[in-house]
Amino acid sequence: MRRKIFHKDRLALTISVALGATALPQVLMAQQADVGSLEEVTVTGIRGSLTKSMDVKRDSDGIVDAISAEDIGKFPDTNLAESMQRISGVSIDRVNGEGSKVTVRGIDPEFNLVTLNGRQLARTTGGRSFDFQNIASEMVTGVSVAKSSNALVPSGGIGSTIDLLTARPLEIGERRINFAAKGVMDESSEDAGITPEYSGFYSETFADGKIGVAISASVAERESGSQQALVGTGWRSFEGTADNTNSWGGVPQDNQVNRPGPSDVYSVPQTTIYKFEEQQRKRTNGQLVLQWAPTDDVTATMDYMYYANDISKQHNDISAWYNFVPSENVWTDGPVASPLIYSETFDAPTDLSMAAGGGEEAYRGESIGINLEWQVSDRLALEFDAHHSDAERRPDSPWGSSFNLSTAAFIRTQSATDFTEELPALYVDNGNSVQPSDMRVTGSVFGNSRDYSEIDAFRFSGNFELNESSDIDFGISSQEVTNHSQSINVQRNAWGGVGAEGDFDDSFFPADSIQDKFDIATGDFSEVDGISAGDIQDVYFAWDFEKVRARAEELYGADLEAGFIGDCGTQFCASTDYSQDVDRTTTEKTTSLYAQYNFESELTTGFGSMPYDIHFGLRYEDTEVDSKSAAATYAAADWIADTEIALLGSGERAFLSQTGSYDYWLPSVNVNVELRDDLVMRAAASQTIGRPDYDSIKGGTVVGSLANQQGGSGSAGNPNLLPLESVNFDLSLEWYYGESSYVSAGWFQKEISNFITQSKVESTIFELANPTDGARYDEARAAVGTSDARLIREYIFANYGDTALVDPASGVISGDPATDNLLVFTIDTPTNSDRDETIDGLELAVQHMFGDTGFGVIANYTKVESGLEYNPFLLEDQEALVGLSDSANLIGFYDKNGLQARIAYNWRDDFLNSRGQDTGANPKFTEAYNQIDLNVSYEVPQVDGLQVFLEGLNVTDEYAREHGRAQKQVLGVYQGGPRWQLGARYAF
Repeated sequence: MRRKIFHKDRLALTISVALGATALPQVLMAQQADVGSLEEVTVTGIRGSLTKSMDVKRDSDGIVDAISAEDIGKFPDTNLAESMQRISGVSIDRVNGEGSKVTVRGIDPEFNLVTLNGRQLARTTGGRSFDFQNIASEMVTGVSVAKSSNALVPSGGIGSTIDLLTARPLEIGERRINFAAKGVMDESSEDAGITPEYSGFYSETFADGKIGVAISASVAERESGSQQALVGTGWRSFEGTADNTNSWGGVPQDNQVNRPGPSDVYSVPQTTIYKFEEQQRKRTNGQLVLQWAPTDDVTATMDYMYYANDISKQHNDISAWYNFVPSENVWTDGPVASPLIYSETFDAPTDLSMAAGGGEEAYRGESIGINLEWQVSDRLALEFDAHHSDAERRPDSPWGSSFNLSTAAFIRTQSATDFTEELPALYVDNGNSVQPSDMRVTGSVFGNSRDYSEIDAFRFSGNFELNESSDIDFGISSQEVTNHSQSINVQRNAWGGVGAEGDFDDSFFPADSIQDKFDIATGDFSEVDGISAGDIQDVYFAWDFEKVRARAEELYGADLEAGFIGDCGTQFCASTDYSQDVDRTTTEKTTSLYAQYNFESELTTGFGSMPYDIHFGLRYEDTEVDSKSAAATYAAADWIADTEIALLGSGERAFLSQTGSYDYWLPSVNVNVELRDDLVMRAAASQTIGRPDYDSIKGGTVVGSLANQQGGSGSAGNPNLLPLESVNFDLSLEWYYGESSYVSAGWFQKEISNFITQSKVESTIFELANPTDGARYDEARAAVGTSDARLIREYIFANYGDTALVDPASGVISGDPATDNLLVFTIDTPTNSDRDETIDGLELAVQHMFGDTGFGVIANYTKVESGLEYNPFLLEDQEALVGLSDSANLIGFYDKNGLQARIAYNWRDDFLNSRGQDTGANPKFTEAYNQIDLNVSYEVPQVDGLQVFLEGLNVTDEYAREHGRAQKQVLGVYQGGPRWQLGARYAF
């Protein structure tokens, strides 16, 4: 069998030599007489875990980084994603302040393959990315991040293949029991209290080491919150020549300060929102591993993993929606201009919205696998592996997986947003004098969506030794991945308000002026630069969702609009009748064949011998895609508010079945040379693929149930999409100059093609008459002399109110098939582009121990560059790379005499996180973010195996920020808070 060049017994050998040099002669003679009785010295704690991780890196066949179980446990992190961000080139996306998805070398999470013991896991995300919030770090013994590829690795990871490793009792070889408990206090929550986390592990062997069992479990609860300042829906962008006479949303030529010129582009905000959210999370993990080794040559393993993650959210918000009436604004300079002040004045009072809602979802997943290893002879080893994994995301509330009920006071005659500082400041005239009696129930959405993913796979593989210096790995595998997604929205479009004064008394809308939330100095946004003086909106009713919903249903539940009805019989709850709306299933079947030739030898030079090994591999993969879809169809379009056109469902669905296929030959080569005993050079080249995301290959066309004067929007999948193709080159140099110290430098290049981009197709699907494009509308606009939607609607109500298609009482104008043009939908369809692009990157890392002082430091930096960058001046969709950014880590630690301490600084530069907003092809950029985490632990000397610890995350209370085409075009400011964890571990 293939042997490893880089032996890992150097530590034991060094210790033996040191003992021999200092011991008495008779002791030395005894040791020499019985060398086999020497025991290897085990280094534990932070230093031991870092040594293990370094050994994995050094002994790998390619470019690999790793973290060990001790390392994971000692990082002050909530989950594996947060642990992995300490590795060079690894960055994470956070959800509610917690690590969720992983980007490697600037490659989007959709194109990084995550496996469990080499097996692909089913997803709860609806896509290919894996959500690490579902798995506690206590569930794994290590993580391997392979940045170069070989033929043995399944395809799909252009950036990396991340393998989560679990315990194997026969490898542990002894009884091991440990458990831990901690209390967590998250300062981001208004109800910050202490929530519990528990974990335990048991491993034992029986029958003289032939049978092994390992059981682990973890339960974690978390209460958290966030404060968010948002420009909901996003920004609308225009060429400088566009104004309110030719573009809905465009600004006038007059009453502007420093108005964008004809050669500029500019953007306007759709709304301004302050949102305050609370979240409760309970995560449960369990794992069972059984092993049986009847002989030294045969080992059978069965492992099962289960996770449950229940997340509940509640929010209140206050917002002002801009209707794009004539506005007066102050602008930045071009060429990409943004409003410093955006303001609108209304002829009649419009709404100041205060909404409440939330979401409740249950995430479930399990994985079961059977593995059989057989050492047939000294030269032949065979392995069979079978695996089933499934996962789902489902609603967990009668109100839906997400729900929102809006109320409003119709008192706003003018509003403005100040964008000069980091935090957008909302000003509303009369807003701070609003009373509970002013509030009316308006629109609502109760949405249900769920995803189910299932994977069935098997693999037969082997290794055949040709001679002492070469062998061949070979194998065949088959995998079927099924993804099923369903959704249905129960939506009331009563945005003009319902009911009358007296429907709700002060008990429903408590007359509280919660000014501290908006006080820039002391409130919830105190860490963000903002406006500290003036008439910023600071009256806010944090009303009870359950109470107001029940009262609204009592008063208005019988007033059903056209559309779906909830399970409660009204439109004030969610529906689980998914057969009425969107239902999509995609199945991928992949068959793979692979072989890899491995050769090792030594080069003899004038400087001595240099061991090296080479690995030539070829993998063939054939994939078939089958997509089936059912989507709602629509019968009519109603103009229900100034800026909104509601689509009325026909009660029928359209069914579609589409197929696609592709196959690839994927070659790879990895070369490793030990230039000196402590210096390793590696080179690698490979071709890899990244499969299209599941949303892009789902068949069928889905449109939004609300359109506007510009038309409707929708999306259609394309099962014939080809994967991204990447030709990869790696070169690295690693210097292992100390027992647990090393320096490494690496260069990588990825030549990527087959980028997936969006093509826009205008369609009159459903053939709906557009009430804002026809004879009535043209007559009204000519009569009032403006494109002000409110005035046009008033004219139509006054002059056509007695016709069948105009209902002044309900504020609805229906499309007239006889006189109105058809409503045009802009359908986004993914396609492969013919553009190629290259990513170049540099990775630097150092790990250094300061002798026997107990102090050490880890530092790494990753620089990535690409010519495929987003140009904010261009208004069409672009083939830009999402997630590409530089990153760095700096970690200092101390480990000696039972005391361990670590402080970790993580930084990620700004990056493009999306090429689209809800307003269309407008970019989203995440700004540079840094965070400091720490932990301290102490091994209690009076109780062997007991360790107490304190952990802190985001201890400096950093906030995150997103913007659009320019930094002043804020999309979101997200303020969380520090999180502290105090607990104990006990092992025996």
